[in-house]
Amino acid sequence: MISSRNEVTQMIVSAKVAKGLKWSEIARKVGQSKEWTTAACLGQMTFTKSQAETMGEIFSLSEEAVAWLQIVPYKGSLPSAVPTDPLIYRWYEIVSVYGTTIKELIHEEFGDGIMSAIDFSMDIQRESDPKGDRVNVVLSGKFLPYKTY
Repeated sequence: MISSRNEVTQMIVSAKVAKGLKWSEIARKVGQSKEWTTAACLGQMTFTKSQAETMGEIFSLSEEAVAWLQIVPYKGSLPSAVPTDPLIYRWYEIVSVYGTTIKELIHEEFGDGIMSAIDFSMDIQRESDPKGDRVNVVLSGKFLPYKTY
């Protein structure tokens, strides 16, 4: 018996490694972006029934595991307030250093509100550079203004 979505995440990651799959390959089979599919596989998004069944086929998951993929997960996957993984910590550092700048510039351009992480997309690409390849990340979220009432 599976007792949490985290167990299914571990099954997926283990099967991915065992089968030598890439997230982009899995995403093509699911019919979504590699960014969304990876987040969903890691337990941060909800799969539709059809998508969950495809995941079941890819990773040889039980019907119970496929059912868990269709349940809305608890979002937020970091194990601590300040992340310790070096790559994730750098994102934390970016927000720590540039967060107020991002906030100020969004408010100046759009007004008082937020950038949605619900109506959101992300694209991660490798960018060739003679000084060393670069990581190009584009985040695109709908602007949601605060209402007065």
